[in-house]
Amino acid sequence: MKKGSILVVDDNKNVLTALRILLQGYFERVTLLDSPKRLHATLAEVSPDVVLLDMNFSAGLNTGNEGLFWLSEIKKQDAELPVVLFTAYADIELAVEALKRGACDFVVKPWDNAKLVATLQAAYSLRQSRKEVEILKEKQDALNHELNKHTICWGTSQAMADLHALVEKVAGTDANILLTGENGTGKELIAREIHRLSLRNREVLITVDMGAVTETLFESELFGYTKGAFTDAKTDRAGKFEAANGGTLFLDEIGNLSYPMQAKLLTALQSRQVMRIGSHKPIPIDIRLIAATNRDLQEAVDRKEFREDLLYRINTIQVEIPPLRQRPEDIPSLAEFFLQKYSSKYHKESLRLAPDAVRTLQAYPWPGNIRELQHAIEKAVILSEGDRLQAGDFYLRKSGASPTLADKMTLEQAEKLLIQHALRRNKDNLSAVAAELGITRPTLYNKIRKYQL
Repeated sequence: MKKGSILVVDDNKNVLTALRILLQGYFERVTLLDSPKRLHATLAEVSPDVVLLDMNFSAGLNTGNEGLFWLSEIKKQDAELPVVLFTAYADIELAVEALKRGACDFVVKPWDNAKLVATLQAAYSLRQSRKEVEILKEKQDALNHELNKHTICWGTSQAMADLHALVEKVAGTDANILLTGENGTGKELIAREIHRLSLRNREVLITVDMGAVTETLFESELFGYTKGAFTDAKTDRAGKFEAANGGTLFLDEIGNLSYPMQAKLLTALQSRQVMRIGSHKPIPIDIRLIAATNRDLQEAVDRKEFREDLLYRINTIQVEIPPLRQRPEDIPSLAEFFLQKYSSKYHKESLRLAPDAVRTLQAYPWPGNIRELQHAIEKAVILSEGDRLQAGDFYLRKSGASPTLADKMTLEQAEKLLIQHALRRNKDNLSAVAAELGITRPTLYNKIRKYQL
């Protein structure tokens, strides 16, 4: 399948004719220039994905300096555009200098058709990967802009004041951070806040739900792959590690990884490089790692379910986020925060919380934590008819709502019970259950299998 566009710049018309015939079978658009004098205008006009650039244009000159000059001019106009240099005079020093100045490869005339095409297609794949990363960065910037409109509501409890201070202290470092706490406590929000306050905040934060990554897709998702590495690998693709290069990689639900996946992750973190599936070329990575889990990983280590060396690697700093039932004094400010958010969203700005509603919210143990409170407020706002939300406007669970019962249960028991109730309420509609619990469908599938529900 023909993809992309290529610009060929060479003063030999026979070479241009031969390349036009060859490359039309592989590129959607082939543009030919017999002189670099119109190079700037042509680049702006056709926006090629790859440039094949001759090194010498003046008769009697074989130094390659002209090619290096025009390479620099191209890079000034588009620093990310892959340029393959083309010359009849092979010179190792010249090739090294060209690569230092930003060329992505070097081809010697007379060329081998198959090798030339492979080189140019690799350059095209590099262009696509760079575009993909750029798109991700643009999306992240837009998301950051949206998220920064609403700062985190830290509440008024001492526990959250201590957590806030710890986050501000560690955010400016590059230390790996492990966020722990029950489902719904806001681990991803804390991860985004750490990234926002970090020195990497101008780069992307890439989030991966490890509970939704199957063992067969683990390497392709995190490390990427090359064209032809497997049946559906039609093009090269960067993995999440590459996409997060220079920024932050947030691995949510890291406790769900199998032992083999843990080993592969550990190797990447230790070596600070990844290798795409189908490639033997290591790619250096520069990331700040934030991981999150609702499991007790030390207990999992003791049960031989989690690698101790990986735990040490991801756990330079551990940040424990307390459940909402342990800090009821935060509930009024959180409820007001979500009320403002959703009353604005649903155009009910006059809505207020009645005192009996606040007392009811504070008395409830919130097994789903902040996520459950947020959903309860949103639902109440949607269904409200007056200008005040009363206690009866909130649809809170009855089963398993006792703090005493919750205190006697393990985290996994509570999670299993939570999913059971959600399945029953939603008549086994998995999409509705996942939406209510605030998790993805693949994560829900994994938990259903785990608890044999």
